Amino acid sequence: MRKLLSLSLISLALASGAAYAADMAPASAPIAAPEAAPNIGGWELSVYGGYQTAPHSKVEVSDAPDFTAGWEGKSFASPPYYGIRGTYWFEGGALSNWGVSLDYTHAKVYANDSTLAKAGWDVFEFTDGLNLLTLNALYKFPLEGKWKPYVGAGVGINVPHVEVTRGANRTFDYQLGGATIQAQAGIRYEFTENWSAFAEYKGNYSWINVDIDSGASLKTNILTNAVNVGINYKF
Repeated sequence: MRKLLSLSLISLALASGAAYAADMAPASAPIAAPEAAPNIGGWELSVYGGYQTAPHSKVEVSDAPDFTAGWEGKSFASPPYYGIRGTYWFEGGALSNWGVSLDYTHAKVYANDSTLAKAGWDVFEFTDGLNLLTLNALYKFPLEGKWKPYVGAGVGINVPHVEVTRGANRTFDYQLGGATIQAQAGIRYEFTENWSAFAEYKGNYSWINVDIDSGASLKTNILTNAVNVGINYKF
């Protein structure tokens, strides 16, 4: 009987010791889920150039018959086609991967020779700039890797340098032409956190209503199509 009692006490002591050791063991830390890569926001400055064209457009002149103008872009002739863009990219939250840009484009168009002959004009162009200034919303697709496609759209104004020579009469000045809308789509390659390059299509539709010589007015709507390449620097 004593032997049985001794065995029982030993078993009880061993069980109590095991339970105490289990209580004293540190709890295993839960495995943390991997954090998503942060979306880096901030200011970005872009410069670009490219090849720009414009299809024909109807021209209305208050003191002469209407006609259709054929346009040449001459993107690389002086002064060349170019643009500058400032963008603020939002960081995190509902606006993650969205940005807002202020975009200035020095677009330009020249009436071709057949248009000048048809109108009987010597010069008709917006070549010290069909200057476009737009405020745009941009969205950058959050894909893995360094390639990031994006799209954007916006509205703004056009300020053409109006150059018209009709016989002895000449117009040669900057004017507020009217409204402009913009759409763009492209892809960027991010070399580092600060530097990236991009290629894009950008289209602008501009409503132009300006004054020319002899108190006359001129109206035309111009669509510019551009393929741009450029570089970005993020502050």
